[in-house]
Amino acid sequence: MNLYVSNLGFHVSDEDLRNLFSAYGNVTSAKVITDRETGRSRGFGFVEMSAEDEGKKAIQGLEGKEIEGRSISVSVARPKTDRGNSFGGGNRGGGGFKSRW
Repeated sequence: MNLYVSNLGFHVSDEDLRNLFSAYGNVTSAKVITDRETGRSRGFGFVEMSAEDEGKKAIQGLEGKEIEGRSISVSVARPKTDRGNSFGGGNRGGGGFKSRW
């Protein structure tokens, strides 16, 4: 089960996240998301638990728990969606020039 963890303190590491969630079951991966340019935490991450019941226990046990002075939020992660390319894909309005030919 893949979990989304938000409102993390900026000093929480991947290992901290793994240790926190391992009390609820087998953690197969734990990743704090960082800014590409600065390398600084973006305040959220993902934890993958090997079993759904372990993930549910982690949600119940950790939702709202205070870590580094911040109340974290834990929920089931939504599946990653294709956001398209960043080069103008999709209709964003604006009109633009249209040839009459």
